[in-house]
Amino acid sequence: MGVGVVTVGRRSFLAGMGVLGVAGCGAEQAMADRSGEHQDGVVSPAQARTALVAFDVTASDRAGVGAALRAVAQPIPGATVTVAVGASLFDRRFGLTAPQRLVAMPAFRNDVLDPAWCHGDVLVQVGSDQSELIEAALARTVPGLEPRWRISGFHPDGQARNLFGFKEGAGNPAASDEGRHVWVHAGDDEPAWCVGGSYQVVRLFRLAMPIWDAESTARQERVFGRRKDDGAPLGRADEHDEPDYAGDPDGKVLPFDSHIRRANQGDKRILRRSHSYRRAADDVGQIFVSFQRDLDRFETIQQRLAGEALERYVLPFGGGYYFLLPGGDVTRGLLA
Repeated sequence: MGVGVVTVGRRSFLAGMGVLGVAGCGAEQAMADRSGEHQDGVVSPAQARTALVAFDVTASDRAGVGAALRAVAQPIPGATVTVAVGASLFDRRFGLTAPQRLVAMPAFRNDVLDPAWCHGDVLVQVGSDQSELIEAALARTVPGLEPRWRISGFHPDGQARNLFGFKEGAGNPAASDEGRHVWVHAGDDEPAWCVGGSYQVVRLFRLAMPIWDAESTARQERVFGRRKDDGAPLGRADEHDEPDYAGDPDGKVLPFDSHIRRANQGDKRILRRSHSYRRAADDVGQIFVSFQRDLDRFETIQQRLAGEALERYVLPFGGGYYFLLPGGDVTRGLLA
């Protein structure tokens, strides 16, 4: 689908963001120094607002790809910019070496995918607590990139809850475990340039709010398997307590079709960083975003979710699989 983009001059854009001093070679140096091994905006606390834009690459050669990626990856004061690439970038156009497990996102059970809202060669996500910074960061055209789809998200009332009223991120790996669950490591059977990156999954869901709102709180809690007020698993005291599956073999407390029980991640966890969206009165939903060391983790969970109670209230319509580039100069390994 087409996305309207306001064209502004490069110097005007940088001056408006207060970063004119990093234009040209200085911009490349700033990018190389900005975050070391990993890009920012993954394991740090989620910001109140976000926007995701998927692009198709129209550049004719590797140099053009590099220039486009460096342009969109420029750091923005007060905002976090992350850049990922889709499987389609690794066709025969540029001769790039693909991440071993990167493929186009397939359709899963209950999906009604709209091609206009799926995939893309490049995915840029901008997060900030100020929507003006996000708009300024995206209000320009970048040579070599053509917008494919764009969506903006937020946390309702400034809290990490979805529009169904439940806390987001419950069950995420502890900070001490993020390294082994999120980032690609040396020895992971990946190209050397992928070390320090991560597989990123985006899933766009419309929410059936009238149906959901008609349900009792008790029914809603059994759909998710968590208490609505504090996020604790049913039958447990705290949000961070492990669900007691062994003590509930008949599913009387935690129903077998509850989201938490179907999505049980075991020792291979994913890091979820989702936002809500509201595009119209009758089009509200969830921007599901997760980062993981490999896509098998996500797909295993997704396959277990088939037939869960939550399916009745959500309609997946878009998104894609991407590989979040390592930190520093995001093109250094990719285009080597």
